[in-house]
Amino acid sequence: MNSFFTLSLGKGIDLISEDERIILKSNFYNLTFSHPKLGLQTALNHLKHSPITLSQLGQIIVETDGIEEREKFDTYLQKFTYFGWICSSVLPLVTAIPMTGDYQFNCLEIEDWQQQSFTLSRFAYLHQVGKEMILEFPQSQAKIIALDWRAAALIAKLSQPQTSATLVEGISDITEELGQQFISLLFATKMLSPEAENSHIMKWEFHDLLFHSRSRKGRHSNPVGATYRFLDKIEPLPVVKPPISDKVIQLYKPDLEDLARTDISLTQALESRRSIREYGENPITIEQLGELLYRCARVKEIIDKEKLGQLSCRPYPGGGAIYELEIYPAINYCEGLEAAIYHYQPDIHQLEFVSNWNPEIEVLFTDAYHACAKQVIPQIMLIITARFGRFFWKYQSMAYAAILKHVGVLYQTFYLVATAMNLAPCALGTGNSDLFAKATGIDYYEESSVGEFMLGTVKH
Repeated sequence: MNSFFTLSLGKGIDLISEDERIILKSNFYNLTFSHPKLGLQTALNHLKHSPITLSQLGQIIVETDGIEEREKFDTYLQKFTYFGWICSSVLPLVTAIPMTGDYQFNCLEIEDWQQQSFTLSRFAYLHQVGKEMILEFPQSQAKIIALDWRAAALIAKLSQPQTSATLVEGISDITEELGQQFISLLFATKMLSPEAENSHIMKWEFHDLLFHSRSRKGRHSNPVGATYRFLDKIEPLPVVKPPISDKVIQLYKPDLEDLARTDISLTQALESRRSIREYGENPITIEQLGELLYRCARVKEIIDKEKLGQLSCRPYPGGGAIYELEIYPAINYCEGLEAAIYHYQPDIHQLEFVSNWNPEIEVLFTDAYHACAKQVIPQIMLIITARFGRFFWKYQSMAYAAILKHVGVLYQTFYLVATAMNLAPCALGTGNSDLFAKATGIDYYEESSVGEFMLGTVKH
C-alpha cells in the first residue's frame, strides 16, 4: 500500500463508541475493540472522519501508544483490507473503493517516470452513478470515484500514451507529483493498459467482458439476485401479457395422452436433433404450429402470490416461475395463416394479429436468411421477446443474463418438440431488435426481441 495514498473507511462502515469499546460494523462483518488505547481510537476516527496517509496513521500510533502497538495496528489494517473496508485516495482527485474483500491497492515502484508512458485500458469506462462520475474496469475489483473535474480530464488524456509530465500539461493546479500519484492509483487498480495483452484477454470485446463480470458475483459490489427493488413502488407486470388485438385465431390443441404413446423417445429426440436449413415443398400448417406452441410454451397453471404478483407453470423452466418471454410467430408461408406477425397468448392458446407484412418484416426474414449462411428463408420465424420489467422487478445485476439463459432453454424445447414432430428447426444467433420494434410498434425498452428460431417442413 503506497505511503502517499490517503486511507479511509468505506461509506457503509459504521464506527460506534460505547461502554469503553469501539465497534466497526458493516453489512457482513463486525469488529469490536475492548478498552482501545488512545492512539488506536484516534487512528480509527481519522479513518472514518478525516482520512490521512498510512505513514501518518503509523506515526499517531507510535507517538501515542508506543512502537509495540504499530505492528498490532498493521494487523488490524490487514483485516480491514480483507473485509474490503479500506478506500485509497489521491486527493483532491480520486478515491478508489474496493468492491470485494481482500483487495490490496498495490502497485509497482516506477523508477523513471520520464521514460515510461501510460495508457488507460480499453476495458475501462467512465460513467455517471447518482451524482458521481465512476471509473470502472471489469478486470478490477475496485472502482474509482472522480472527486474533481480535473480527474475526468486526466482520464480523458490517458486515451493516448502519456508520461507523468505530459499528463498534467494544461490542467490547472495539478503538479507532476500529483500526476504520478494519480497514475499509481490507476496502476494499483489495474485500470492502465499493459504493454501487451495476453492471448486470453485479447479475444474479449469490451461489452462481452463487462456483461460477464457484472452479471456474476466476484468483481463488483452491486446487489445480485432476487432483491425485489421495486416492491411497493411499482406493481409487478401481469403473468400473461394483456391482449393487444381483438383479431384472434384459435389454435389446435394436441392430445397429450396420445402423444405420450406415439412420440419418439427423449433419447431419440436428443440424438437425432439437428439444425435443418433445407425445407420441403409444402409449407408448415397452422395445426403443426399450434401443436408446437402448445407443447412448448402454453401456461399450464397460474399461481397467485399476492404482493409478489402472479407466477405460472409452463413446459419449459423459467427462473422464479416469472416467464418474461413472449413468442411472436412471424409468418412467411404457413397453410391456414396469412403472412404477418402474430403474438401467442399462452394462457388461452391462441394467436393475436399484430401487424401485416411490411418492409421491416421483409428485412427480418432477409436477415434470418443471412444468419443461416444463406441456405434458406424461414417458412415461420418464432421471434422471442422479453418483457423486461416483469423480470427486472424482482431480479438485479444478473437479470438480463438470466433472460438469455431462458432463451436458450426455450430454444432447446423448440428443438426437441420440432424433432419429435418431424419439422425442420434452426435457432439463430442474432437478430435485429430495432427492426422488430418498428415492425410491431412495441417499445424497445419495454419489450424487445432477444431470440429468433426458424421453422419449416422437412424435405423428403
